[in-house]
Amino acid sequence: MSRRSFGTLPDGSAIDLYVITNGSVEMSAMTYGGIIVSLRVPDREGRPGDVVLGHETLEGYLPNPPYLGAIVGRSANRIAHGRFLLDGNSYQLATNDGPHHLHGGNRGFDQHVWTALPINDADDVGVRFSRISPAGEEHYPGTLQVSVTYLVSSTNMIRIRYEAAADAPTIVNLSQHSYFNLGGESSPDVLEHQLTIHGDGYTPVDSSLIPTGEIAPVAGTRFDFRKAAAIGERLSHPDEQLRRGRGYDHNFVLDGSRGTLAPAAELLDPSSGRSLVVATTEPGLQFYSGQLLDGRVSGAYGRVLGPYAGVCLETQHFPDAPNNPAFPSTALRPGGIYRSTTTWQFKS
Repeated sequence: MSRRSFGTLPDGSAIDLYVITNGSVEMSAMTYGGIIVSLRVPDREGRPGDVVLGHETLEGYLPNPPYLGAIVGRSANRIAHGRFLLDGNSYQLATNDGPHHLHGGNRGFDQHVWTALPINDADDVGVRFSRISPAGEEHYPGTLQVSVTYLVSSTNMIRIRYEAAADAPTIVNLSQHSYFNLGGESSPDVLEHQLTIHGDGYTPVDSSLIPTGEIAPVAGTRFDFRKAAAIGERLSHPDEQLRRGRGYDHNFVLDGSRGTLAPAAELLDPSSGRSLVVATTEPGLQFYSGQLLDGRVSGAYGRVLGPYAGVCLETQHFPDAPNNPAFPSTALRPGGIYRSTTTWQFKS
């Protein structure tokens, strides 16, 4: 593992980039936003390629409206109108997605500098990012101590561990917002990628992408990815839910038991032979097909970040969970510990 300077923020904060490798997989992550800048993985011929969208310089992430590679929180995904009740108290969060709260607000975890601690043990090499989110940040209650650890194993697995504790009742829902394109840096889109999701249900959304509260079966719908299907093929069919999202931007209800690491999804690029297996302790997976990338920004390697240039597989609790008692709770109270693990297993 190595560390180098990745630039300086306008406020003078120095940003470091950590390059973590096991000799086959190489991940680069920086202290700004805990952002995964690049992730190089071999294809079926053993040739390395970058399988996440990113930028070559810090300036490319200022700003970063697509949340490329970032840690998102304090509460990932959407909260309707930024409002929720907790223990009889009403809270109004910042609204940054029309009338709603998205990925932590106007300045979520993706826009803060994290403290880094390198990790190097017998089985894994990585870095632990941590920060203190003060009470009132984006109007969240309670001070939150939070850490996110990235570990690269000898078996080409990336393990992501989240942990948090609070001094007052609050809500927490952390996720990682990398955009995957397993074809590597020369691949223009993910439309031919084959996707499998281990979930019998999903949460339909209204016209502003807030869950209706229903958990609907995927059987017989364009949301049935229980068997592998090409992402582009599914997008070509009319569907009211797909129209509302202008593509996929929906939470899938995973089959695994909450708190137990279980398979969530598989992504395969037939061209390169690379595949990704996602497992998680989380109850949900947000599948976002990258349709809102508009091509006005170029990423690393001069690649145009156009629609479907990458796909997000965000392990999480359900969107708007604080306002839906039937959804798994995101509440965290003093004395409790928020723990979550997600793994990315790469194969070729």
